[in-house]
Amino acid sequence: MQIIVSGLIFGCVYGLVALGLVLIYKTTDVVNFAHGEMAMVTTFVSYIFLTSYGFPYSISLLLSFAFAAIFGFLVYFIFMKKVQSAPHLNQVVLTLGLYMLFNGLAGQIWGYQPFSFPEAFEGEPFQFGNVYVTGNELFVVGLTIFLMLLFYFLFQFTNIGLSMRAASQDITVSKLMGIKVTGVFMGTWAIATVLGSIAGMMTAPVTFLSPNMMAEVLILAFAGAVLGGFVSLPGAIIGGLIVGVFENLVSYFIAPEMKIVLVFLLIIAVLYIRPQGIFGGAKIIKKV
Repeated sequence: MQIIVSGLIFGCVYGLVALGLVLIYKTTDVVNFAHGEMAMVTTFVSYIFLTSYGFPYSISLLLSFAFAAIFGFLVYFIFMKKVQSAPHLNQVVLTLGLYMLFNGLAGQIWGYQPFSFPEAFEGEPFQFGNVYVTGNELFVVGLTIFLMLLFYFLFQFTNIGLSMRAASQDITVSKLMGIKVTGVFMGTWAIATVLGSIAGMMTAPVTFLSPNMMAEVLILAFAGAVLGGFVSLPGAIIGGLIVGVFENLVSYFIAPEMKIVLVFLLIIAVLYIRPQGIFGGAKIIKKV
């Protein structure tokens, strides 16, 4: 039970990263492979707020969210907007280039020596039967549930969500209907970057802060998003939870080195039975 609960907790981190990936893909039809590195850069900025300026964790968290939103806005405005009408492959290759750019810059600025990053809540773990859970882990779970419900409500029941869904279907028609597509896309990248930054600040205390800390997290989050269907916000979270539990079981009962291999074998098996993923739609609508 402890293994399963621990897997669910870190699965929440995968779910948050997957949520950002799905949010961008659902709105702009682009898979952002630089998502993890953008989260890593924001986590380093948060570390600077904590150590160099001595801000409390809560203030540092809010300032980091503001930085992440501006960072996501600038990445879209400077890079992605220029290729908005280009073939999707070109846009994906650009995100891969941004991945290498941000990783290299972080290494040059902060080096590759890992840093210790504080938890949101410290102290003795709580005991529930034979299971031990820390305050920080409960914070991660609660935050994940809150964000999943928030963005599901945003997409399904607000004008902003309607604009996002319309822009993802047809940019030209959306513009004719008065939707400011560029603003929608900028907002989506800003929100997704904030989600990634939360995942980065939850990952750093476990894996230590370094330029490469989000590489494996991004792979497993991508796996969770694919498992969930890559178009479903609840599916991103549930896919991340499944991956988190499965990798923990593999690490304990088989070997830690085999977890990524067997996670992707699981995804192959699921997609063989249901190619659109667990929560994916039966039909795929492409932009005209």
